[in-house]
Amino acid sequence: MNNFAENNPCPLKKEEMDSAISSAIENSKKELTNVDALKLLFNCIDLTSLNTEDSADGIRDFVDKVNDLHKHYDMVPQVAAMCVYPVFAPVLKSALKAKGVNIAVVSAGFPSSQTFTDVKKIETERAVDFGANEIDIVISVGEFQEGNYEFAGEEIRMIKGVMKDAHLKVILESGTLKDMEEIWLASILSMESGADFIKTSTGKQQPAATYEAAYVMLNAIKAFHKRTGKKIGFKPAGGIATPEVAAVYYQLVKDILGEEWLNNELFRIGASRLANSLISEIQFLENGKKEEVKYF
Repeated sequence: MNNFAENNPCPLKKEEMDSAISSAIENSKKELTNVDALKLLFNCIDLTSLNTEDSADGIRDFVDKVNDLHKHYDMVPQVAAMCVYPVFAPVLKSALKAKGVNIAVVSAGFPSSQTFTDVKKIETERAVDFGANEIDIVISVGEFQEGNYEFAGEEIRMIKGVMKDAHLKVILESGTLKDMEEIWLASILSMESGADFIKTSTGKQQPAATYEAAYVMLNAIKAFHKRTGKKIGFKPAGGIATPEVAAVYYQLVKDILGEEWLNNELFRIGASRLANSLISEIQFLENGKKEEVKYF
């Protein structure tokens, strides 16, 4: 790990990035009238509740909305997962009845990742034991930025090691990383250390998800796949509230990784407000009903 940065130089150029993002923004506009694309976006949502005031009863009510979604809006697919704090994993395990919806929890000292490694492991292990099959953690940003790549990578590997068959999403907190080189290195380090997904942000710091971070991360996934044959997923999260913004991430994935990544096994969006907006648009395209949906 001593030569990790030197051995993994970022090959990307800002001019190429800016051009690719401009193209994705323009080309994504046509997807806003493509009901199949909007349904896919909905099916890729990690429906999230990560509030200080969350409670078991409140999360149970949240689960009921997912369970009853098709009673109210049968034109949309289900979301990919529900994402909550680890203490609520048993609530999701006992109450979630909707088929195909995974139980995701944040863990390992989320959102700052500033706690002991053994605490991170215990929290993750307990969450999995209580039913979580997806875990979202934050890379140790400060240690990574200090160049302590071995520590940051080994911590991810140790957490992955107690997760059984659960999938691991590693959050880069890309808004705290100073340039595309750091985002590239954090992406490669996370994937080499066992991440099944790499994710932009916690949504607790600004800036959160950006097209620029997505561009770098998607290209890192492409390079990692070319080198290893492993397909790693991508999850933008934080501030994605409208179909217009979500469609740009959809287009970036399509342009850089191809349509084989456009499914909820390899593409997720961390969101809550987005779900209502997508239902509104899908409903309008399918039956002409114009309504501001406030279901979730």
